[in-house]
Amino acid sequence: MSKPLPMLDALGEIRRIYFATTRQTIEQDIARALDLLTHMPDEEARQRAAGYMHGLSDLRREWAPRKSGRSQARGAGPGTRASPAGGPGGRRATRPKKPTR
Repeated sequence: MSKPLPMLDALGEIRRIYFATTRQTIEQDIARALDLLTHMPDEEARQRAAGYMHGLSDLRREWAPRKSGRSQARGAGPGTRASPAGGPGGRRATRPKKPTR
């Protein structure tokens, strides 16, 4: 019986972490997955784990505590700039067309 490659063991562990992570364990799980990723032997092995790492990152972002008040992502709140086009939804006001004779 052949011994499994260390790369596959690390990939399998990262996969297991991804599917088992919870809101309460996400920070420790990402730290463990990063440790495993940095010990992978080559770029090809790290590329195989990239999808799971992106997934863990997305989960951490989703589960991060929300900021109180209005969302800064939508541009609401103090200190936001007007859109470059100058109006709501990024559209500029247009002049009425001159009637043609």
